[in-house]
Amino acid sequence: MSVPAPGGLGRFERFLTLWVALAIAAGILLGNLFPGLFSALAGLEIASVNLPVAVLIWAMVFPMMVGVDFGALRQIGEKPKGLAVTLAVNWLIKPFSMAALGVIFFNHVFAGLIPPDDAQAYLAGVILLGAAPCTAMVFVWSNLTRGDPTYTLVQVSVNDVVMIFAFAPIVAFLLGVTDIAVPWDTLLISVVLYVMLPLLAGYLTRQRLVSQGGEAAVEAFKARVQPFSVLGLLITVVLLFGFQGEVILDRPLVIVLIAVPLLIQSYGIFFIAYGLARAWRIPFNVAAPCALIGTSNFFELAVAVAISLFGLGSGAALATVVGVLVEVPVMLSLVAFANRTRHWFPAR
Repeated sequence: MSVPAPGGLGRFERFLTLWVALAIAAGILLGNLFPGLFSALAGLEIASVNLPVAVLIWAMVFPMMVGVDFGALRQIGEKPKGLAVTLAVNWLIKPFSMAALGVIFFNHVFAGLIPPDDAQAYLAGVILLGAAPCTAMVFVWSNLTRGDPTYTLVQVSVNDVVMIFAFAPIVAFLLGVTDIAVPWDTLLISVVLYVMLPLLAGYLTRQRLVSQGGEAAVEAFKARVQPFSVLGLLITVVLLFGFQGEVILDRPLVIVLIAVPLLIQSYGIFFIAYGLARAWRIPFNVAAPCALIGTSNFFELAVAVAISLFGLGSGAALATVVGVLVEVPVMLSLVAFANRTRHWFPAR
């Protein structure tokens, strides 16, 4: 499990899509068999951030944080291309393409299948997803492509700073709503839980390992803890699908209809960013994370804003939840594609 196979994935990780499919099925089954248990777990929240999921994401992020070399941070300014692609795609393309796809599908293509009021609610939900690029899970996807951990950290950090200032104005413009109440507690707690604390723990761990055995000790430690990262991902999938097990079985057609523009958006954004990175000859260990950041979503923020603006049982909230459900399978397929095409990019 700890030995990378050709293409960047370990033996166990090469079958990760199968394990995730089984985890999805287990989550839906368990969510319907034990709804009380999953309701209790779903209720363990602070500012719309689910604590069990936060702990699992922390476990997934930590191995990559150990690989962050703070001494290399000063060199990031010498390689600005990855940051430029990330920022351009995330903030100049992604929110507006998501809104356009939502209008096309909910107001036109699916007009005979969705009541107009529901269509507008779903449109609002996908807009919220489109304006909230990923914070935490991108570390997992970057790790699966053997991305540069230091550069990935910088990309995510810069993205988070932009999100603080750009999220509310973009959402307000696209929704035509002038009074957007951004849940700052959700945003700040997520950054602390998913970025700052794992980074601090990773830094302290790395310093100790380097003092004991240098970079070889760091790599050996990362290999030992990598299985826990994958296990955390699988348990997270079980929980996420368990939380929504009843909804998936009760409203399967609606779930599929909402998923269609989200899938087109996800693959489209990835290939735009990936294509730009290839054309600009960005090294693979930077190109893969910069394409995956925009493809993945900061779903905690999107769900929290949807609930605060439109209510817990609204179509907007449902659409953001569907974004959570489709994300893991989509991202795994893109991770696999990236690993198979790493030869398209310069190695360093």
